[in-house]
Amino acid sequence: MSRIGRKPIEIPPKTKVTVQGAEVLVEGPKGKLKWRVPEPIRVAVEDGKVLVKAERTDRDGKSRWGLSRSLIQNMVTGVNQGYVKKLLIEGVGFRASVQGSNLQMTLGFSHPIVFPIPAGVKVSVADTADKKPEITIEGCDKQLVGEVAARIRKFFPAEPYKGKGVRYVGEQVRRKAGKTVAGGGK
Repeated sequence: MSRIGRKPIEIPPKTKVTVQGAEVLVEGPKGKLKWRVPEPIRVAVEDGKVLVKAERTDRDGKSRWGLSRSLIQNMVTGVNQGYVKKLLIEGVGFRASVQGSNLQMTLGFSHPIVFPIPAGVKVSVADTADKKPEITIEGCDKQLVGEVAARIRKFFPAEPYKGKGVRYVGEQVRRKAGKTVAGGGK
């Protein structure tokens, strides 16, 4: 049996979980999320708890059982507390700003990078104490928040020589030593 799948999910106050066939709909103060449950899994709401059960306990059924329970738990947490990812932009002349529904970044290329902000995600830019832009990505869908952060970081990942680029706040970039001139020459 799946140790994760067996645990019931507590439904906090101000949260509504409904199951319609194979669809799970979770509503809360931060928004609504909907997810389609995979085939061998059944979901039920009883006594203020969400119960996830597997019809088959073969390898595929067990793995989907634990996954389904985790995804529903993430939905419940997301509509109540939300998820936040923070990115830090480091480099001379590197800037970011939100203009309408786009995130515009200057990352040392010959052109500015315009990233359309998807629906369901809120992006804001603020300067840190040492004047480095910090991008904050917020939303109730954990997967979408993580995907948006990863796509923004992918434009210019932090490089190991000078450390400039886009990185997660708290991420450690292993620095490499640059080239050194050996000997005095002729």
